[in-house]
Amino acid sequence: MSEMQGMEEWRRHAYLEAMGVTLWELRSGGAIQPPLVACDEPAPALAVDQEGGGVERPNAQDAAAQGAEVQARASVESEAVNQQAPPAPAQDTPEPPPWPDVAPWPDDVWAADAELDLWSNTIGEDQQGGVEQMDWPALQAAVVGCRACGLCETRTQTVFGVGNQEADLMIVGEAPGADEDRAGEPFVGRAGQLLNRMLAAIGLPREQVYIANVLKCRPPGNRDPKPEEALQCEAFLLRQMELVRPRLILSVGRISAQHLLRTDTSVGRLRGRWFDFGAHAVPLRVTYHPAYLLRSPEQKAKAWDDLTEIRRRLDAPRTPGQGAG
Repeated sequence: MSEMQGMEEWRRHAYLEAMGVTLWELRSGGAIQPPLVACDEPAPALAVDQEGGGVERPNAQDAAAQGAEVQARASVESEAVNQQAPPAPAQDTPEPPPWPDVAPWPDDVWAADAELDLWSNTIGEDQQGGVEQMDWPALQAAVVGCRACGLCETRTQTVFGVGNQEADLMIVGEAPGADEDRAGEPFVGRAGQLLNRMLAAIGLPREQVYIANVLKCRPPGNRDPKPEEALQCEAFLLRQMELVRPRLILSVGRISAQHLLRTDTSVGRLRGRWFDFGAHAVPLRVTYHPAYLLRSPEQKAKAWDDLTEIRRRLDAPRTPGQGAG
């Protein structure tokens, strides 16, 4: 509560309500410590396979079919007992497979460019065309005309970025979805609406921040971006960062965090601390993707912690050499 000191109780409640975080009232007798939950091992009932993505959920037809099969098996076994048939030999029930985990990006993806300076606008040979010198209009035109990977064949349009081009906070997401592909703007679907409420909860209108994605084109079927696709888009993202020069960067979701930090560590282990990004050592914070929070609302309290830390850092006085400013 020390970080939120000075905030009126009603305002804190309003912020938490906007985030969808349930307020708990403690009974007398001391604080209760909640059990720890491994955020990167979601319960099977949620059918979540990544922070920011998802897998197909069992549908009603599959459930009904399984129920019918169980009833039929029970009926056959009951008839066998009534006919005094010898029981079938007991068989060991095989252990169910572990809940599918997300395969991290392999370490060797980054082996070739482990020394890459993530703020110096280093670009690949196929993207050398003065990206590091482009202003906003030229950069956006370059993104629109980019055909560096196969995603240009399946996109409806590119999704460049949106917001205050001199923002103190830059948000970096993963890749456009279907809604973003149609609108040409990042975070416009249900996840985007939640992101807007999250920002409003700490007093930041969407228009006050700058929002971009690691990828500028939608992967078919909303699949995970491939590392080589992210690398093709990297020069554009780095130039956006260079033009915005944010004080803080908020990385949302697994793909964004793993790409920016060159790691295969899960979001659950990356969040809760600050990283220095690039040559300018811009403070970077990792949190869950709003799409993941829609499926796993119990993680919203952790996202709220991340947001309040962003707010605290933004409100702190600048020190010489802090961030990119």
